[in-house]
Amino acid sequence: MTSILETTSYGATSTTDDVLSGVNLKGKRILVTGASAGLGVETARSLAAHGSHVVGAARDLIKAKTATEQVRKDAAANGGSFELVELDLASLKSVRACADQLLAKGQPFDVIIANAGVMATPLGHTADGFETQFGTNHLGHFVLINRIASLIRAGGRLINLSSLGHRYSNVDLEDPNFERTPYEPFVAYGRSKTANILFAVAFDKRHRDRGVRAAAVHPGVIHTELARHVDAKEIEKIIEQRNKQFAAEGKAPFQWKTTPQGAATSVWAGVVAPAEEIGGRYCEDCHVSKIVPAEVAVESMTQGVRGYALDPTNAEALWKKSEEMVGESF
Repeated sequence: MTSILETTSYGATSTTDDVLSGVNLKGKRILVTGASAGLGVETARSLAAHGSHVVGAARDLIKAKTATEQVRKDAAANGGSFELVELDLASLKSVRACADQLLAKGQPFDVIIANAGVMATPLGHTADGFETQFGTNHLGHFVLINRIASLIRAGGRLINLSSLGHRYSNVDLEDPNFERTPYEPFVAYGRSKTANILFAVAFDKRHRDRGVRAAAVHPGVIHTELARHVDAKEIEKIIEQRNKQFAAEGKAPFQWKTTPQGAATSVWAGVVAPAEEIGGRYCEDCHVSKIVPAEVAVESMTQGVRGYALDPTNAEALWKKSEEMVGESF
């Protein structure tokens, strides 16, 4: 990957253009899931605009084609290219068909950015009977990425989009589908986002010997389609509570990110940051996060990752449970 000067410093307000300034990605092939809206489109655009060939995966190809017009324009103007493949992460049949299609082509990837996801949905189930958020955000990606792992070039990377929402809950491997637990949309979201981090930890352990590293990233809080199931008043209430807590602690108030700022950490971790720095870690605001002790309340956390999300034993237990649930061993 591209080397960077040690003096280069990025943060919460850095954009995709900032972190990719002077970076030439010609010859690189990158897979981005969720390339039909928001962060996925901007991630694909910025990478293709720096010369890479981007394969965008999306459930609705008609919507994705319209949403990625600028991606194709920026790619064509800068020696990059862009194509779409169909992928519905809420259906393992679709996930396996997408993986088979990519394997049949046999073209390797330098980076996979597992960007697609849903947030705080009402209680529902995927085509295979999994709770919607865990099934879509984690298990769909788990099967896709493991099936095409052989396509990741030595020296390549996997970047899983997680969220500060992982702080709402650890995974529950005894009751992943809320069959015995009362369903709470944000608890389910938290479980799925913790799973995204743990999957990166376990994948990194399995593939680092061949130079492939994996990391999870929190993009920041951005106005995107992801929040379509959440009442706007509920979001305002959460932000208000946080700002009261921040003010009491002398911290700056909450700031929304723009989409280019939100996608910056994904591309930073994928093609800019040193591999050994981000491997098996959780990143936000274009840097690696520190573990925040359990006694620190969620409301007062501006940054940081919970220890359970990086715990290797937890990661192995999730891997085993995920294999059981999807009926496949990797």
